[in-house]
Amino acid sequence: MRTLDDLDVDGRRVLVRVDFNVPLKDGAVADDTRIRAALPTLTELRERGAALILVSHLGRPKDREPELSLRPVAKRLSELLGVEVKLAPGVVGDGVTQRAHALDPGEVLLLENVRYEAGETKNDPTLAAGLAALAEVYVNDAFGAAHRAHASTEGVAHRVSQSGAGRLLEREVKTLTGILEDPAKPLVAVVGGAKVTDKIAVIDRFLEVADAILIGGAMCFPFFKAQGHDVGDSLCEAEGVEPARQALEKAAKGGCRLELPSDLVLGDRFGADAERRNSDGVDVPAGWMGLDVGAKTAARYAEEIAKGGTVFWNGPMGAFELEPFAAGTRAVAEAVAQAPGTTVVGGGDSAAALQQFGLADQVTHLSTGGGASLELLEGKPLPGVEALS
Repeated sequence: MRTLDDLDVDGRRVLVRVDFNVPLKDGAVADDTRIRAALPTLTELRERGAALILVSHLGRPKDREPELSLRPVAKRLSELLGVEVKLAPGVVGDGVTQRAHALDPGEVLLLENVRYEAGETKNDPTLAAGLAALAEVYVNDAFGAAHRAHASTEGVAHRVSQSGAGRLLEREVKTLTGILEDPAKPLVAVVGGAKVTDKIAVIDRFLEVADAILIGGAMCFPFFKAQGHDVGDSLCEAEGVEPARQALEKAAKGGCRLELPSDLVLGDRFGADAERRNSDGVDVPAGWMGLDVGAKTAARYAEEIAKGGTVFWNGPMGAFELEPFAAGTRAVAEAVAQAPGTTVVGGGDSAAALQQFGLADQVTHLSTGGGASLELLEGKPLPGVEALS
């Protein structure tokens, strides 16, 4: 994979694919974490004499909804960079080209939401060519979108004379592949969330390389059902039962321990005001649902995490967005933050949980791409990365 070290950018226009898909509130950026993550690449390119044209998506617009304009992002980025970031009137076209070609070294132009263009998600060659015409060099620093073969992440890379990965994308790929190829032992994977089918490929991969896998969240219920336990009204993905059973069989034959919760926190419904009950076992009675791992499980998982030479975490232990059912995820987050080994958190809800508990700056690496990190760990090629090779 080519990186910034392989590129000559002095005096050149550089198109940088960034991931500024950030939450907005009242017309302003509500969380600038992803914008800050791009600053090292943008600062280095400016210091090396490049003029920057930035391209990002925001949300999933069906047309050109003004509430999904990148104008608030341009304002926040201006404040963080300490330089005016101009917002282009669109993504491609004569007006955009004129503004891009008029940039001086160090200046920054942010294109409008690239998903305003229908051809973006279709990897339309005309749109990719239009983006390539804006610059002489292409840099992809949007790891969170690298698993998509879109015009701004894959197509454009083949239409410029130079292309490479930004520092964020470079670090993400090296860190995540390092977990599988050369982790400090023992390797402990904490996998939670709602659906086994979303993460069974990652579980299978870790069954081959990890020392222990700790399962939490609603995805534990297909495992319990495969073992013959009652799951009550818990969220239990029917399609996940057979993959869970196969994973249990594979773990029994291999050298990786697959750990499941031994106690649960139940609710009579999904809600912050639900009646709450602790369960010493994992059988869930009718009319109740498991909404968090229990205190004994949280303590046991924390002990495993503390022993890890490398710890990877993706997915909450329960409905952490509801305070009565947040304790298990909080305990795991705190254990990961305090662990002496290398700690890598795979984006998505895990990243949101770290932010919620004020622990985001206490892990070795916090991935900016939930889906991309999982696909990379599964061994799938990422189109946005392959295009830079």
